[in-house]
Formats: sequence, structure tokens, C-alpha cells
Amino acid sequence: MNKPLLLSLAAAALLGTNLNAQTMFERFEAMEREMNNLKQQIATLKANQAASEAEDEEDEEEAEVASNDSKQDVPVALKSVVGNEDDEDDEDEDDEDDIASDEERITELEESVSELVRNTSGSHLKFKVDYRFAIENMSYEMADGTKAKNDAFMTNRLWIDMGYKATNNLTFKGQLAYNKAFGQRSGASTPANASLEAFDWLANENAYDDTIRVRSAYFLWQDTEFMGLDIPWTLSIGRRPSTGGHLINLRDDDHANSPVGHAINVEFDGLSSKFTLNKDWGTSIKFCMGRGMSNAQPRMAATAYATDTNTSVANPNIDLGGFIFTPYDDKQYKISSMYYYANNLIDLRDYTDQTQGFDTVGGLHSLTTYFTVTGIGNEWSDFLDETTFFASFSVSKSDPKGGQTMFGSPESETGTSYWVGLQIPSLLTEDGRWGFEYNHGSRYWRAITYGEDTNIGSKIAARGDAYEAYFTEYLVDDILSMQLRYTYIDYKYTGSNGFFGSQTGSANLITSSMPGIVDTAEDIRFYLRYRY
Repeated sequence: MNKPLLLSLAAAALLGTNLNAQTMFERFEAMEREMNNLKQQIATLKANQAASEAEDEEDEEEAEVASNDSKQDVPVALKSVVGNEDDEDDEDEDDEDDIASDEERITELEESVSELVRNTSGSHLKFKVDYRFAIENMSYEMADGTKAKNDAFMTNRLWIDMGYKATNNLTFKGQLAYNKAFGQRSGASTPANASLEAFDWLANENAYDDTIRVRSAYFLWQDTEFMGLDIPWTLSIGRRPSTGGHLINLRDDDHANSPVGHAINVEFDGLSSKFTLNKDWGTSIKFCMGRGMSNAQPRMAATAYATDTNTSVANPNIDLGGFIFTPYDDKQYKISSMYYYANNLIDLRDYTDQTQGFDTVGGLHSLTTYFTVTGIGNEWSDFLDETTFFASFSVSKSDPKGGQTMFGSPESETGTSYWVGLQIPSLLTEDGRWGFEYNHGSRYWRAITYGEDTNIGSKIAARGDAYEAYFTEYLVDDILSMQLRYTYIDYKYTGSNGFFGSQTGSANLITSSMPGIVDTAEDIRFYLRYRY
């Protein structure tokens, strides 16, 4: 095949790609077909070149043997008829030129393929879609014996994941989110806490309105060495994926994000950096920092975005810092822990009048440790190989400041929580998963888990007991799935889903004389989920 023909094929692949296609998707499909054709041509050329080189070596060996056998029988006068050395050298040069020319053509075709890859998907954002329809039956029993319920609350949730790997080290990741009830939701502006529906920590977790919001957007740097040391490390900055963390991801049928879901499950802006200290043991430490509220004046103020020192109007920055330390993780057994301190935490100044804003009440220490077994035993049985067990224990300690009270107490109070769960293979299908979980929280327990995917309130935040069972089954490969989940929460103290002060977070023993206080909550949810 000559060079002009190969160049014309490359040009046709790049420029003549079905420009009359009606959609961009069809154009990309046509370009990908051309790319695959070019790859086949490259493979064929390389195979032909290898075969040609092998034949040339064979011919040279046979010619050398024949020449040695006949040298003494050929008269000197006939040597010019047989051929001379100069002619053989010329032929060798021609063969080398052909091979070099083939190599140039292969290089040109590979460059053409690379350009096609860039034009189709290689250098463009890649998208994934995650859509979920859910219908829920929710009921509440109040402390005074009254009841509230919704027999069929239906929601649409859409996540659009996007990512782009610019180099082997640098990646961008993001997620857009849409979450709303079917149709217009009546009464959304009536309750006292309705204005918190779009609060930054959980805006994408509420069935709110038809707005598409940014749920996460960040870059991720990955490297195999840190300052010349054999320590793989990462650095990430942006709106981090801080919901759906470890342990809580099991019932949500998602890959785990960084935080431990026992103590953190909110949307957050910040940075993190992970260092793998021992690859054999899976030992690592991850440092995390974030900001939950920025003290900054309005854009149209005379001093735009400056710190507002008027404490009757503005709150100081809410900052959080901590680390996740994993001493051992061999993918079957894992021990991990998380500590953080959050300062300048808030509560409503007046629960009945949210226009008055927030008060800053103090800080919070939190320490969690957990243990997971992914596959019980060493190939004892197929059932146990696919069974996951976990146990987690968490401690929170309030730190009131400025004469404020936290959780109804002016003193520093300690709360505890434990959580156990078991996930087993489905008894009906090959790929399904069934799970059972229980968690308990003490009087002053506080988790920052407002973004948990439980519409009756975070079960992990319960000052009391929570029980849950779920059945996840796959209907079409891993693309279409369904889940039936039952959640029951029995509260012992008030303020489980409130903020950190005494307006919404007071931890009082629930009695029958408390109107408007939820005693138990129950949720039965069925969903269909499409992911591709």
C-alpha cells in the first residue's frame, strides 16, 4: 500500500465522517467506526511487516547457502551475469527504505487514531446518568398520641456524573443533582423550618424543587511518590463528595465516599489529602478540611464580601478539620477511624421565626472507629464469601462557647452511638443483596448527618433506637435495579434532627405531655433505579 493512499484514508477518517448525521451521537458513532477501521489497518500493516521481515531473513539464509555451494563452480567471466555486490547492496537499501516507509505510515495512522479518540471521547467530559423513582409510605406518631402520615410520597432523583482525566495524575470530577417531589409540593412554605429546605448542607438531598444544582465539583491529583518517597498520595480541592460515606453506602447501593457515614453525611466544600503509608497492610491517613459557612458581606455591599463584624446579623466562619486513619485494610478485613472538630456551629435564634437568623453556639469533637468484614471466613461457603458484616462506635463531645448552651446544657456533654449491620446475598437472585441494620444513640449524641438518604430524618442521628431492613435486586444487569426498604426510628430524646444549640437541638426526655414532638417514625420505600 503506498503512502498517498494511506494519507487519503487518514484524511477521510478525520474529515469525511458522516457529516450528514442528524445527531452528534451518530457523528461520534461514525467516527468511532472509522477509528476501529484504522486500528485494524495498523494491526494488518504490522503483521505484514513482521511476515515480510521473516521472509527476507529466510531468503537471505537460502541465498547465502546457495552462493557458498556454487562459488567454486561459476567461472569468473559469468559473475557479472549472476550479479555483483554493488547491485545486492542497492537492493538491500531499497528494502530498508520500504520498511522505514511502512513504519512512517504506521506512525501516521496511529496519530490519526489518537486524533479520532480526542474528537470522540478521549479529551471530553464523560457523563454517567443515575435516575431513581421512589414511592414512600411514611408515618409519624407524636408524643401526645396524635399521628401524621403520607401514604404515597413520590419523588424523582437525577444525578449526572461527569469526569475528565487530563493526565495520568490529574482528574476532574463533578456531579449535578435534581431531586423533587412529583408535581408542585403544597405546604412547602407553611412549616416553621421550610426555609431550611435549600440549606447548603443538604440542598441536593431534599425533595425540593426542579432546580439542577452542583452536588460536587473538584479536581483530584494522584501520584505514586511524595517528595521522592515511595508513598502514594492524593490531593483534592472543591465541593467534595461528603455524603454517602463508608457503611451507609451499603444500604444505599453506592460506592463509598470518604467520610464515615456514622458521623458525617452532609454536602461540604473543602480539601483532602491522602497518604498510603504501607501498601501491604493498606495503612493510610487522610487529612480533611472544610468550610460550612463563610462570613462575607453581600456582593452589592460597599465592601463586597468583606467579613461582617456585626454579630447581631452575621455568624463567623464554620470550619471543620480532621483526619481518617486506616491502620489495616486488605479488602476483606478493615479497621478504620475518623476524628474531626467543627467550630462556630449554629442554631436558630427563634424556631418560630427563622428570619431572625442563627446564633453561634460552640464547637463539636467527634471520634468514630469501625470494623468491616467483606466475606466471612476463608472460602467456608459461597454464601459467607458474599456476606458483609460491620460494627461501628462513635463519640461526640460538645464545646459550648460565649455563654451559649448546646443541646440544652451549658456544660460540655458527651454522647455515644453504636451501629451494627449485616448484608447477605439475596435468597431469590444471584446478584441481589439483603441487609439488616441497627443503631442506638445516647441522650447527647450528635452526628452531622443531615444529608442522609432517609426522608423521615437521619436514622444515624437518632437519640434512641433505629431498625432497618432492605432488599436490593437487579432487574437488567447492573443498569436497572429495585429496592424495598423499611426504616423504623424510636426516639427517646428530643433534638435528634436539629442543629447544635437549645432551640432545635435540646436533648430532653420525650414524654406524653409534649405536643408536636415525634416519638416514632416509620418509612416504607420502594424505588426503581437506572444507572448507565
